[in-house]
Amino acid sequence: MYTVKLRDFQGPLDLLLFFIKRDELDIYNIPISKLTKEFFDYLHYMRELDLEIAGDFLVMAAELMEIKAKLLLPPEPGQDEEDDPRANLVKRLIEYKRFKEVATDLVEREDAQMKVAYRGYTESDPRVMEENDDEQLLNDVSLFDLIASFQFAVQRMPKKFVHEIQRLNVSIDEQIAYIRDFFSRRSEATFSELIEGMQEKIRVVVTFIALLEVIRSKDIIVRQPEPFSELSIMRNIT
Repeated sequence: MYTVKLRDFQGPLDLLLFFIKRDELDIYNIPISKLTKEFFDYLHYMRELDLEIAGDFLVMAAELMEIKAKLLLPPEPGQDEEDDPRANLVKRLIEYKRFKEVATDLVEREDAQMKVAYRGYTESDPRVMEENDDEQLLNDVSLFDLIASFQFAVQRMPKKFVHEIQRLNVSIDEQIAYIRDFFSRRSEATFSELIEGMQEKIRVVVTFIALLEVIRSKDIIVRQPEPFSELSIMRNIT
């Protein structure tokens, strides 16, 4: 098993906010059925990629299923019909969103202040990228965005209606070499372009994992031209 850990991986509430923002949903009236399906789809892709799933994701999955069941069932005797099973989740999402916005605002204020009061001694500045600082390479692209790009590419693959069992000899090292060779000839491409021509799903999965390794080695960087658009992968020329 190959496990990938990224520090931008913030938890299940962050994933739910990602869905709400992407689909422009009303946070006060969230469609639980749609949100639950999306959440389980992402868990499925995380398992396929052998990404470590924290326990709080499984707890949230169970909570979403419980809320969905309560919405489908008639109210219990003595229970107020106006009681919304989503109320507690909505309250936590709003509180989480508020803290996240404040944190983002503080980071922006810090960036602005650093430009105004430049210290001139950057070697001691913790915001300068160090050799082991992988976080900056993603350029504000979260793991959820990467999984969305992977999901988009997989869904566009030709559908096979006959199940075939076959052993495919493909390794992460081979796909790392493929990615390096690909970007020696091109400076920029999408993930869909990178896997163009690949028919086997396992090869796409291994290529995605190899891509994370190449990002960590700082040979390429990933950007997102606009929110929720397909990711753009570029050769790192710095």
